[in-house]
This record gives sequence, C-alpha cells and structure tokens, in this order.
Amino acid sequence: MPENRIYLPEGLRPRTPMTLASLRSAMEAKTVLEGSVLRCGADHTLHVALGSYEGLLPRSEAVAPWISGAERDIALLSRVGKPVCFIITDIQSDEKGAPKIFLSRKAVQEQARDWLFAHLQPGTVLTGCITHLEPFGAFLDIGCGIIAMLPIESISVARIPHPSARLHVGQKILCALSSVDREHSRFTMTHKELLGTWMENASYFAPGETVPGIVRSIRDYGCFVELTPNLSGLADLKEEIREGDRVSVYIKSIRPERMKIKLQIIEALPPEAQTPALRYFVTDGQLERWTYSPPNYEKPPVETIFTSDP
Repeated sequence: MPENRIYLPEGLRPRTPMTLASLRSAMEAKTVLEGSVLRCGADHTLHVALGSYEGLLPRSEAVAPWISGAERDIALLSRVGKPVCFIITDIQSDEKGAPKIFLSRKAVQEQARDWLFAHLQPGTVLTGCITHLEPFGAFLDIGCGIIAMLPIESISVARIPHPSARLHVGQKILCALSSVDREHSRFTMTHKELLGTWMENASYFAPGETVPGIVRSIRDYGCFVELTPNLSGLADLKEEIREGDRVSVYIKSIRPERMKIKLQIIEALPPEAQTPALRYFVTDGQLERWTYSPPNYEKPPVETIFTSDP
C-alpha cells in the first residue's frame, strides 16, 4: 500500500501558516487542510481556526452521512476544541468586505473512503488514533475522521478487562485491517498481530530473572501474569494479590514447545503512572499470515490468516 500522507487521522497532520493568499491557493488545488474547532454555533455550524481567519463548516458538510452517528448532534458538539480536516469550497466577502471561508469535511471523508477502498486489503498495516473506548473495544480514526472498530479481543494476546488497560484516548497506534464492509463503509481492525509472536516476546526473558508483570486473571490453579501485551505466564496463587496488580515475578522456566512460562510472584509493586509504551514488531506492509505459536509447538499452530476481499 502506498504511504498515506493525504488522509491522515485528524490531529496528525502538520499545521502550516495560513494567509488569505495561501487559503485561496488551497481552495483552487483542493488541498486537504486541518484546523481546530473554536465553537459550535446555535445552528450547528462549526467555526474553525484558519490562522487569522475563521472557516465555516456547515452541519451538512461536517460529517459524511454514512459515518455511524453522523445524524446526532453530539457528532458536531464533540468536535469543539478538537482538530478537523477539510477542503475549502468557497471564499466570499461579507457586507464589510471581510472574507467568509466555507469548508467541507464531508468531501474529504468521501475522498478518504475511496482511497481506503482502493488501497486497503485485509492485513494492511496503517496508523490510527484512538477516539474513544468502550468495554467491548476501541474506536479509532484511520483517516480524516473515518472511524474503525478494534474489538477488545484483537488488542493483544494477553486478555485485558477493558481497553483502557492497554490504550488511551488520543493515542496513536499501528493496526491492521481485519475486515471491511464496503456496503456500509465499516472497517474492523486488529492490533495483536503487530506486537510480536510468542518467541519474539519470550526472547526478552530468561529463566532465573526477576521482572515486573501485571496480574490479568486469577484461577483456582494459579495467576496469569502478563509480561508483555503478547506474553503471559502462570504463577502460583499468592494471598492479597488481585487482578490488575503490578507484581515482580521470578521466571522459573520457559518452555516453547508447550508455549508456557512458569513464574513465582515475589511481591506487589506500585502501579505505573501511565500506560506503558507499546513495542511493535511489524510497522508497515501487508500481512498474509501471522503465526503466534513457536515452530516446535506441540499443538496445532495459533495463527491469523488474512483473507483478501473477493
């Protein structure tokens, strides 16, 4: 897939100085620009900062109608204080001779959707920006305000109780297209395939080391402790340890053929101040098959096969 520098997620586009002359040139060239929404008027027109000027983004041009929730007022009200992309459709003068600059975000979203349809296939890696989180997954902008769904089970191999345990609003992440519903312009993404295989993650650890981890689940037979987002081990139960606790663990053994790591919890640790940065093993290109399990794994391989659109 060619690199997408035109239809970036909103907030990631470099800002350039805007003069009236440059705005006229951008209108003629239909250049995609970005600015922050200053306010939403009573008629739901968005007023957008354009250097020393303000652009007018009417409700009818603010959101493409096929985007989920486009008909709701909150789709406009929630843009205040945030960036939006647009093209300039017209520059007029008011009764005092001041410029009135009209914008369209909908037109850019239509262009971005056509670009994504033309260039994306399942397995394509691209950049997204988290817009909001729900218990069942994360929503992310994959280009000019086009929102895609990232199910919670696709965020990482290690299970998490809520997407906020791994991600936060405004975070830029890499993701891969899982599927696309072209009829309804809906995109579903996946993330775990970019965070490394079992062996890639296990290579950072060795028996005899003591390292930090996070208790993700507690069962009658032990605690599953996450060492990385795509790697967990099993430790014996320990009193007063709860799910979500950050702990130090001693690595007793690593067995690739069984895809198991045996741990011993040493003690509870203070929680981290912020969500740890993600380590990506795949950063671009096109995935066709991703095999998580080691080559000598005793059971059938654990893998993702990306099927191209018919």
